[in-house]
Amino acid sequence: MTKTYEEINEKIKNGKAVVVTAEEVIEIVKDKGAKKAADEIDVVTTGTFGPMCSSGALLNTGHTKPRMNYKRAYLNRVPVYCGVAAVDLYIGVTAMPDDDPANKVFPGKFEYGGGHVIEDLVSGKDVVFEATSHGTQCYPRKEITATINIRDLPSATLLNPRNAYQNYNVAVNAHAKHPIYTYMGILRPNFGNANYCSAGQLSPLLNDPNYRTIGIGTKIFLGGGTGYVFYQGTQHNPEVPRNEKGIPMGGAGTLALVGDMKTMSRRYIRGVSMTGYGVSLAVGIGVPIPVLDEEMIASCAVSDADIMAPVWDYSEDYPNFQGKPIAHVSYAELGSGRINLQGREIETASISSMPMAREIAQTLKKWITDGNFLLTKPSAPIPGTGSGVKYHPFVERPVKGNK
Repeated sequence: MTKTYEEINEKIKNGKAVVVTAEEVIEIVKDKGAKKAADEIDVVTTGTFGPMCSSGALLNTGHTKPRMNYKRAYLNRVPVYCGVAAVDLYIGVTAMPDDDPANKVFPGKFEYGGGHVIEDLVSGKDVVFEATSHGTQCYPRKEITATINIRDLPSATLLNPRNAYQNYNVAVNAHAKHPIYTYMGILRPNFGNANYCSAGQLSPLLNDPNYRTIGIGTKIFLGGGTGYVFYQGTQHNPEVPRNEKGIPMGGAGTLALVGDMKTMSRRYIRGVSMTGYGVSLAVGIGVPIPVLDEEMIASCAVSDADIMAPVWDYSEDYPNFQGKPIAHVSYAELGSGRINLQGREIETASISSMPMAREIAQTLKKWITDGNFLLTKPSAPIPGTGSGVKYHPFVERPVKGNK
């Protein structure tokens, strides 16, 4: 039996849609089989919540009086990009104040940055805005210092170039004789711990590994409000090797996401400080997957035991872009709190939140069952296997004329 988006949406409107989370569907498929489960279930909801560095906010302040064309600007002392248009600003989540000591006294604390500014805006807090300009005849004002609040902005858009990684690394410190400070957290020496960052069986792209239903225009839960997929994310790499179930064995697909910040909640948008590394933003994402056929629900029944993540040494191989994974381990092993690696038992910890991922999947489930969230059919797919799209490292060429 096959279903269409239109048929599923009609059931949602009539309050008859059967919606389950990506965790709940595992036991249903195990108990009833994929064919019967596909007949009975209409939508599977997913969720993830963790640091997503390639994120940011596109803000429009409205025109000042007299008019001004911002050329250098700050929000709570964090620099924002002004090279878009007169009063448009973009703040990236990893941006830091100019006077932040960073790692001058190592390890740095990185207490406040772009991710925290976005959290403050979503929270409805006043934020100090400072800007300067050279002044022109049509935009004569040269400076401004004022407070702004999201409710007063004509638009505030979360615009994230790369979110919801499809699988990711497990990070260890194999060689350094001291702790190392990374975007994957603090890694103790001699395989003292292993950190990972994924919702595993709840993660959106692991439940639609071939991007059959997640594409350009897919409507999603984003930061507590609604958002959309607007393109494949940067570093999208569908050609990563896959296991016998078609699940990528490492970081593969990514999503570029957009949504109205005024509909979002601080619960699902949180600034993050990474000791010795920098700042980021934890983003809550939930993607509904329509059960179009038996193959689709079989993909949604993926379990943590099926998903293998690569273990990388972040002391030498990862920073130097060399070598290969030390091993692959399942998310079931990672979630147990310990993995066995090279004859050692190593403690594991996730820097993403499974309780929050479950909450997001359940919240999205309720939105749909209550008839408040309809599905959108993608207007175009994002590139999949066989597309020829493959991420490659920086191509470093000498500048002409340099010896």
